Amino acid sequence: MAPPLDLHTLEAAATWYVRLSSSAPNEADQQAWAAWLQASPQHARAWARVEKLQSQWAGLPAEVTLTTLAGVKARRRAVLKTLGLLLAAGGSGWLATEHVPYRAMLADQRTATGQRRHLRLSDESQIDINTDSALNIVFSAQTRLIRLHRGEILVQTASDSRPFIVESPQGSVRALGTRFVVRCGPSFTEVCVLEKAVELRPLNHPSRVQRLDAGQQAHLEPNEVGAITAAPAGAGAWSQGMLTVIDWRLGDFITELSRYRPGVLRCDPGIAHLRLSGAFRIDNTDTILENLSQSLPVTVRFITRYWATVEAA
Repeated sequence: MAPPLDLHTLEAAATWYVRLSSSAPNEADQQAWAAWLQASPQHARAWARVEKLQSQWAGLPAEVTLTTLAGVKARRRAVLKTLGLLLAAGGSGWLATEHVPYRAMLADQRTATGQRRHLRLSDESQIDINTDSALNIVFSAQTRLIRLHRGEILVQTASDSRPFIVESPQGSVRALGTRFVVRCGPSFTEVCVLEKAVELRPLNHPSRVQRLDAGQQAHLEPNEVGAITAAPAGAGAWSQGMLTVIDWRLGDFITELSRYRPGVLRCDPGIAHLRLSGAFRIDNTDTILENLSQSLPVTVRFITRYWATVEAA
């Protein structure tokens, strides 16, 4: 029996349905959808469920079946209602899927792949939101709280008597008048301090407080804080549209670059060990890929515009 489809895949299928049915899709949309469909058997399974249910969707609320959707909020409602149908069609077992991804789907602030956003909050704090991220902002008379469900943020706190806290699925980060980066992954949250300091508290042991000072980083896990190490050069440079690397493995670089590029981007394992350094503008990943061959013995093979593999030259 095939494993249940995860919520992230189902959301992607629902998003593609709304995107392709809300207006006449252009060639780029069709190529991106085809690349997504072929990227994983899970994607194909999710889309098969979409097709199976499509004949039943005539009775959906109007905002789902409109030929044009008025604005981002209407489109988001359509995606969520479509997602609800896909979940219901899978039976109650699907609804037992891990709840954190579902919270991310409903988050107030979200970015798509390749998108970044800058926010100035009511207390004059500032947040830069990186690609494919989701968070909620919960300010009250007692506290300033950011719930980071997925992705990465750079925070610059403003002076205020209320504590400023970032929560992730693995624990919490309390700012001590600071500038810092929080990156939320599946099993741990990476925290990097750029100015002043923060306090880390693991989810299951909040009394175990670990201080991080400027120039330090650590992994925050549900039961502990990992070893403190030096912050990498260029940490937070993505907020300025840059990816700065020093002596990285090519495989790791391509994995990181794929966060900013829709579709599929892969590196041949045979050349993953090659090393590179440099500063790259992440707003134009095509140019980065084109220029790789100038510094390394590699070539980039494009199957479609949205499916590329870095191979040996």
